[in-house]
Amino acid sequence: MAEKNAYQVADWNGQSGERWVAYQARLDAMMAVFGQAAIEAAAPVTGERVLDVGCGAGTSSLDLAARVGAGGHVLGVDISEPLIGRARALAPQDTPALFQVADASSTELPEGAFDILFSRFGVMFFDDPTAAFAHMRLAVRPGGRVAFVCWRSMAENDWVRLPMGAIKGIVPPTAPPDPEAPGPFSFGDKGRVARILTGAGFTGVAIAPFDTAIPFGKGETRDAALDDAMNMTLEVGPLSRALADQPDDIRARASAAVRAAFAGCPGERSVMIDGAAWIVTARNPAS
Repeated sequence: MAEKNAYQVADWNGQSGERWVAYQARLDAMMAVFGQAAIEAAAPVTGERVLDVGCGAGTSSLDLAARVGAGGHVLGVDISEPLIGRARALAPQDTPALFQVADASSTELPEGAFDILFSRFGVMFFDDPTAAFAHMRLAVRPGGRVAFVCWRSMAENDWVRLPMGAIKGIVPPTAPPDPEAPGPFSFGDKGRVARILTGAGFTGVAIAPFDTAIPFGKGETRDAALDDAMNMTLEVGPLSRALADQPDDIRARASAAVRAAFAGCPGERSVMIDGAAWIVTARNPAS
């Protein structure tokens, strides 16, 4: 499994991990409402033990730790050394959260040690997601539960739809990605998500839509907010890859088109965009 996930390991320990660390505060602010919705679905209580998969810079792990308290335990795992380093730096000394660089789909985890398997946008990147969830299920006690949030389709999420739509006709098109290939939108089909979890041995799968407006750009003025949105979309996400090898004139035209697309979004000192996700819950059978 580790070999199968080699591309993701390399990417998140390289450019993607470094960029997410650089924009950590902004990205966590953008995803906070999704994380809180998933935590509410998980409903952790004092003393419970939680495995946070793809924990990134640890914001969700620390939020979970506040819910389970000193008598509980949260283990945040991520394949990215830069992000785990950031998580450890941000964590208070007295938190019941620990962080580990690990691929949750293959690393040895203590059997039945966790009450909750949780993730905020961290489970869509496995090459073999059914096998990954089957492996992680072994770490969940009988009767334990799963709760995670994942993106719906690319077309429903403005952080990709707007910039990529704006560059059509400017940047040569590329072949559309396989919708089931590892990536942020690979769990967009809820039928596939249900099949993955059921195939991994979980029961009681429930998948609910969660839609919200999210702040993609912020600033003291509207122009500053647009600048912030542009800086982030040029550094994090598919637009940065689409423009990576383009000449300066194409990059300039594309950037102007993307800025115009963001300018059409609401917000006075922000750029508010539409975000669409699934909140997914399930249970590990009691026997």
